[in-house]
Amino acid sequence: MRIGYARVSTEQQVLARQLDQLQAYGCDVIYQEKMTGTKKDRPELAKVIVQARAGDLVVIESLSRLGRSAKDLLELLGQFEKAGVTVVSLKESIDTSTSVGRLLVTVLAALAQFERDLTVERTKEGLKAARARGRKGGRPPMDPKKIGKALRLYQSELLSVSDICDQCGISAATLYRYVKKV
Repeated sequence: MRIGYARVSTEQQVLARQLDQLQAYGCDVIYQEKMTGTKKDRPELAKVIVQARAGDLVVIESLSRLGRSAKDLLELLGQFEKAGVTVVSLKESIDTSTSVGRLLVTVLAALAQFERDLTVERTKEGLKAARARGRKGGRPPMDPKKIGKALRLYQSELLSVSDICDQCGISAATLYRYVKKV
């Protein structure tokens, strides 16, 4: 059986390109998901893992669809290999049933992790540079007048929390955070 798996990171992104490629490859069933690859708990991927049997093919558009970290990707590929399931990545032309395919997966996973690490490093450097220029980052502080009004309304017990939040333009979490401080 050919089992396709398509994933995008956000609800706004479109799966059409991946689905077209998986259908053209002849997948019998295609699981699709709109969830970041950094999350380990992905319900549709879990279904793929459960359904895949020895001799089956799991077909993906690219290795990045399975996971973002080299560790997770290699762990997942190892799980498929142990179950006798071949993984085919269309973008990288990789077939894990071949020795070259297994080598390429290892090398590409290491490169993907390297790229991710560089992105994290650049982000940290950018934040450090911004702080050196006096920028703090994070959310701006709440308007003390809004918080004062919200606390007075809360203590009066005349309105519901949602009504207070609507009137003051704050979230319930913010209101409760300030209530705890009082």
